[in-house]
Amino acid sequence: MKIQSIVKNLETKFQLKNFFLFKRSKKIRISDLDSNSLIVTIDQIGVSSLGEGVVILKTEEGMTFPISSFSIETAKNILDFKEGNLNQLPSLYHMLETICETLGLILVKVRIYKSGDTLRANLYFAGKKDFILRNYRASDAIALAAFYHIPILVKQDLLDPSPKMELK
Repeated sequence: MKIQSIVKNLETKFQLKNFFLFKRSKKIRISDLDSNSLIVTIDQIGVSSLGEGVVILKTEEGMTFPISSFSIETAKNILDFKEGNLNQLPSLYHMLETICETLGLILVKVRIYKSGDTLRANLYFAGKKDFILRNYRASDAIALAAFYHIPILVKQDLLDPSPKMELK
């Protein structure tokens, strides 16, 4: 069964009309950056005083972007991946890696943006067929970026000159 018909079936079955599973694009290159996004790196990882995972992303210029309100488990995964501990891959990430290996795909970048009051991410894949997974949790996209050592892009209007999160 072709992937397009599988997606159509999923969209119909789960009524995902406004939730884009993916969109084919022209050739995706890492160098294809949005004019209104900047590349960030993971600067700090921790837990907030509210017991939520927190990541502070930072540009080369020193602009920062704190992300919170995700699980401590995801924060631990990000920390493990950043430190090179790739031995105990959570099942969801392992499933994605298996799919990518089977289909000859490589995750080349993630892009974080705001959708309403929620942070979301697009995941850009290149391979035999390039495509974009749209509207996924930003924290999972950051974990995948840490695992694959790929660029994380953040919309410029989300960046702040100084973080306002306190890690413990």
